[in-house]
Amino acid sequence: MSDAIKHECGIALVRLRKPLEYYVEKYGTALYGVQKMYLLMEKQHNRGQDGAGFASININAKPGTEYIARYRSVKTKAIDAIFGKISIKYNKCRRRNPKDSQNIEWLREQLPFLGDVYLGHLRYGTHGENSVDNCHPMIRENNWRNRSLAVAGNFNMTNVDELFNVLTDLGQHPRQKIDTVTVLEKIGHFLDEENQRLFDYYKPDNNNQEITRLIEDNLDLQRVLRRACKDFDGGYSMAGLTGYGAAFVVRDPSGIRPAYYYVDEEVVVVASEKPAIKTAFGVEYDQIKEVSPGCALIVTKSGEASEKEVLPALEKKSCSFERIYFSRGNDPEIYRERKALGKLLCPTVLEAVKYDLENTVFSYIPNTAETSFLGMMDGMEDYLRSYRRKAIAEAGVDEEKLDKIYSFKPRVEKLVIKDAKLRTFITDDNSRDDLVAHVYDTTYGVVKKGIDTVVVIDDSIVRGTTLEKSIIRMLDRLEPKKIIVVSCAPQIRYPDCYGIDMSKMKEFVAFRAMMGLLKDKGKEGLAEEVYQKCVAGLASGTAREQNFVQELYQQFTPEEVSAKVAEIVKAADVKAEVQVIFQTIEGLHEACPNHLGDWYFTGDYPTPGGMKVVNRAFVNFMENKAGRAY
Repeated sequence: MSDAIKHECGIALVRLRKPLEYYVEKYGTALYGVQKMYLLMEKQHNRGQDGAGFASININAKPGTEYIARYRSVKTKAIDAIFGKISIKYNKCRRRNPKDSQNIEWLREQLPFLGDVYLGHLRYGTHGENSVDNCHPMIRENNWRNRSLAVAGNFNMTNVDELFNVLTDLGQHPRQKIDTVTVLEKIGHFLDEENQRLFDYYKPDNNNQEITRLIEDNLDLQRVLRRACKDFDGGYSMAGLTGYGAAFVVRDPSGIRPAYYYVDEEVVVVASEKPAIKTAFGVEYDQIKEVSPGCALIVTKSGEASEKEVLPALEKKSCSFERIYFSRGNDPEIYRERKALGKLLCPTVLEAVKYDLENTVFSYIPNTAETSFLGMMDGMEDYLRSYRRKAIAEAGVDEEKLDKIYSFKPRVEKLVIKDAKLRTFITDDNSRDDLVAHVYDTTYGVVKKGIDTVVVIDDSIVRGTTLEKSIIRMLDRLEPKKIIVVSCAPQIRYPDCYGIDMSKMKEFVAFRAMMGLLKDKGKEGLAEEVYQKCVAGLASGTAREQNFVQELYQQFTPEEVSAKVAEIVKAADVKAEVQVIFQTIEGLHEACPNHLGDWYFTGDYPTPGGMKVVNRAFVNFMENKAGRAY
């Protein structure tokens, strides 16, 4: 993506199902679980580079020793910082007491992180400062370990205010009004209630130590999660560890955020992406399962794992943007989907270049658009097969013509080079423009000046800033006749509220194009009408039922919006003709048939909170308010 944005986080969980001695004997190290967690997190580092966190639970810890350990970091290489610290402590312990270092019980006492169940998190902050305090896992600790809780998640809640009020109505005093705190405290509250219910049940016939053991063996996490999650509105995959060693991963009823798991006799593993599990544990893709929407994968203290329904599943709306951009492309399903996205654009691109492939140069914007580019080239080869059959029939026995026909292929060049890993979302606009202009460079001498059309494919176009400030200007210096920018994703028209930092409508180039068209057509009054509907809807509660902003886009065809986008991203000093082509909604669904979450593009939000957010975001735009809409 040429326009960098912050996005969803990543989770990782490992539950060792055998005694630690088993892994020492089989794999030669007491750090087997720790090493697997490092791999799982490192293979998902694309999901969060603002910070990382790691927690572990020692199920059989003796009183007087730590049963829960946590490390967090916001350093540039946060994963290395965390696991480097763990490695240093482990090696120091072995050097100081080489005789005892083979004694697993002694090692556990010295090294609290040497646990039975591990939880990791990679943070891409969408709100709040980038501090260690904002890094997951978040911990709610208690001397009764069956009341302790560590939570890490990939989520955003659209109804934080309502959740905050629920907590205060329960008599709590939440420290902050943010979804991370409200989620932790809400699950923690019902964990406390379940503990108390069991305590009261067992009290007449048992002493407190026996009651603690009975609670740990019988605590119903499914019941806890049902009660805690019933008010959640948002996209979430949340993982949690209890202090006594039970664990869970719960997914929202629409399956918006991803979660996958693998179970064998040695481990239970959960991650946000399948390739991480495959790489870390060497398993086949068909052995990795998806946590069902509305369900929780619950792992008991004894290590038994099963899926349990927490909330009734809704129509599955797993995020299609996840497939287009965020996830690692080495997942075979995602790889096929991205190629299909590129291939489906071929007919429109061929029309745009008037089928003149001889004078067209194809390229892509690195790095995530490369797979879609391969798909586009597959589509071009399909076209050329039919073209060759017809041309050969017309050429007859003319060997020179036949040779030219057989040897002709699309002109593919690496025109766009990502020169530096610079973050173009720096808040200082002046600095951003200067950085954007230098993120990319180009290859000279391969474009025929004034003759060739340059086609470059990107995975998506969000703000259009990089196109306007860098890429189009840079390509124009090659002096092509025309520049066509192709987006694998449809027009991003609406804000996200489920985990991706895309909350301000004015930042979307498609939204700016639509507002520009309203002005061009003398329809500005419609924006005021929609604004009044949004204000009234937010006051009455109907803003949770209807996306009023859709009415504005319905005034124009997608092609009209695309043409206006091209006008916006073409700077005044650019000489070449500029055209922008977007994927269609139909093409998106054809390429990603099992991931129909398309609210960014259509405004069809899967939760009432999403509808409320888009209407509030439009009100913020009209009132020139800078804050996010949730």
